[in-house]
Amino acid sequence: MSTYLFRLAQWAFRRRRLVLSLWLVAAVATIAVSVASGGKTNDNFTIPGTESQRVVDLLTAKLPALAGGQTQVVFATHGAAKVTDPGPKAGIEASVANLAKAPQVASASDPFQAKAVSPNSQVALGQVQFTAQPADVTDATLNAVQAAVAPAREAGVQVEYSGSVYPGWRLAPSELPELVGLVVAFIILLITFGAFVAAGLPILTAVIGVAITLTGVTAIASVVTIASASTTVALMLGLSCGIDYGLFILSRHRNNLLQGRAVEESVSLAAGTAGSSVVFAGLTVVIALCGLSVVGIPFLTIMGLAAAAAVAIALLISLTLLPAMLGFAGEKVTNFINTPLRPGHHEDVAVTAATTPQKTSGAAWARFVVRFRIPVLIGGVALLLLLAVPALDVQLGLPSGSSKPTSDTSRRAYDLTTAAFGPGFNGPLQVVADGVTSPQTAQTMTTTLSGIPGVAAATQVALSNGLAVIRVVPTTGPSDPVTADLVHTLRDSRAVIEGTSGANVLVGGVTASNIDVSAKLSSALPVFLVVVVGLAFILLTFAFRTILVPIKSIVGFLLSVSAAFGMQVALFQWGWGQRVFGITKAETISFLPIIMLAIIFGLSSDYEVFVVSRIKEDFTKTGDARGAVERGTGLSARVVTAAALIMFSIFVAFMFSKDPTIKAIGFSFAAGVFLDAFVVRLTLVPAVLAIVRSKVWYHPQWFAKYVPDPDIEGEKLEHQLAQE
Repeated sequence: MSTYLFRLAQWAFRRRRLVLSLWLVAAVATIAVSVASGGKTNDNFTIPGTESQRVVDLLTAKLPALAGGQTQVVFATHGAAKVTDPGPKAGIEASVANLAKAPQVASASDPFQAKAVSPNSQVALGQVQFTAQPADVTDATLNAVQAAVAPAREAGVQVEYSGSVYPGWRLAPSELPELVGLVVAFIILLITFGAFVAAGLPILTAVIGVAITLTGVTAIASVVTIASASTTVALMLGLSCGIDYGLFILSRHRNNLLQGRAVEESVSLAAGTAGSSVVFAGLTVVIALCGLSVVGIPFLTIMGLAAAAAVAIALLISLTLLPAMLGFAGEKVTNFINTPLRPGHHEDVAVTAATTPQKTSGAAWARFVVRFRIPVLIGGVALLLLLAVPALDVQLGLPSGSSKPTSDTSRRAYDLTTAAFGPGFNGPLQVVADGVTSPQTAQTMTTTLSGIPGVAAATQVALSNGLAVIRVVPTTGPSDPVTADLVHTLRDSRAVIEGTSGANVLVGGVTASNIDVSAKLSSALPVFLVVVVGLAFILLTFAFRTILVPIKSIVGFLLSVSAAFGMQVALFQWGWGQRVFGITKAETISFLPIIMLAIIFGLSSDYEVFVVSRIKEDFTKTGDARGAVERGTGLSARVVTAAALIMFSIFVAFMFSKDPTIKAIGFSFAAGVFLDAFVVRLTLVPAVLAIVRSKVWYHPQWFAKYVPDPDIEGEKLEHQLAQE
């Protein structure tokens, strides 16, 4: 492999104008297609085959007026004013009449006629039923909904919204996280390389790759439903992996230059040696992300594929565009900056790393770990296990109004509704009976549902075309585990609800759909873990030609991801981060564990490959197992530290988002990367290798005979070049 990568980089270097032109054309083309397509992402989480989805399908077929999205409009007065006073009441009634005339609206219920007024007469609930699914409700419609309630607002009534779709549910993406992440990444690279050109190139190439990925995903969103979190995850990984892969190759190239090699040879050799590690690292991440498709959940599959595309493009760019750009840069990557207080410092550090790496701080750390390998191993494992303890108390769910900040209208609507009616009114269930032929049967079912423990109220909404729709309000909120128990109780009691009517009863609605999604995700975790870890095990075994390295890698990953998950539970679910990070206490997002497993596993394999490949490279040359651990870890420590800090910074920057889902994802990824890079790969891995020594590289003779050697360390390439 190293020979092929050497030739590819050599070709890109020599034809750098063509390579740069091709990538720029690709970027311009995807941007143009994206703009022309008008694609938009959305936050609807549905899973085909679940009962809640069958409810949607049934309503679409037989009662389409109730199959679309819904908005709950909360009208509230304060002080001595009441919604039943003449002025507020007239404003609310006029608003409801306006809402019924808005585009894509099938119906709008008057809270006074529906008797949806709180006992203290200060809160009234209106319902807007759309003809379209939430993702298809246009911004123009939502703007019309906002304009429609002007009479109520003019009458002094507070108006808030919640439901499956409402004004303001589509958060405008902020460029702040990306900008903060890029600035921090540039600073880290500037410290690492001590040269402006060297610091800027990985960022420039990564940005080009991200632009292609994100605009491509947006274009596809015009024909495929894509969750908005998909673009965020793709952006996070596209930037971080793109910068990291460029960093590893550029770091090796710069060392080659400082050792006296010519620019073209240096670039090609860097791609052939460090590039081999980048390929295996990138393929592991891609496998982990594509593995999300095995769980059979559409939005998760698309999220994984979008992120995998971002990583794949980052990989291709690092192997082609980066060598081309290094051709343009020439010797400028060694033009060091001079700081007034420490002139020549950056050049001295770079020369030391290239010519006498045993004098670096990374080498000193490696010697410390090897010397105290047993206590270091015990202490590191104990720390990770301690951090993982909160994960035992995880409660999964999907975001509801209660998880939003108080600045969000859905959170204000949630609080007003809870105080006036009870938390269950924020997430009513939709019970649909197919085959109902008489109003008496529908009424009997409604009465039966009202008597089931955990039900606050049951109201018949519609009876048409043999379909009875009953709105069931739980006594508990949509994210409460008791509500999930009620959904299961209703489904288990369908025979009692149906009676002798011969009808078929299904339980759905947004709350039930979220519960189904969470259950499906939980059951999919073991399957995903087995498939992805199994494939990655095979890939890493092929790369390092030993089974002990992949086993160690997987155990280390399980420790770091468990610790990161425990920290996420403590900060977000237990609420420890409420004041420090502005986090709203809420259940753990149900799809977070599975994407954490995919992404942190992929990234942990990145660092595993980068560290262990340098150790193996040294061992192959010297045969000194323990010394190879010291020297290999020392050689990789600086660049792995920079790469991990860049990823960490990019992920942390997304905690500035207003969306609690993005906050949780950003924190979880940042914690996982930090723990895995510094505690596992730069501490526990060298300690384990120093204990096991040369036995870690053992493989049977048949393995060497039948499995080709990918030459990940580039030994064969360097030997070939030495003979030329």
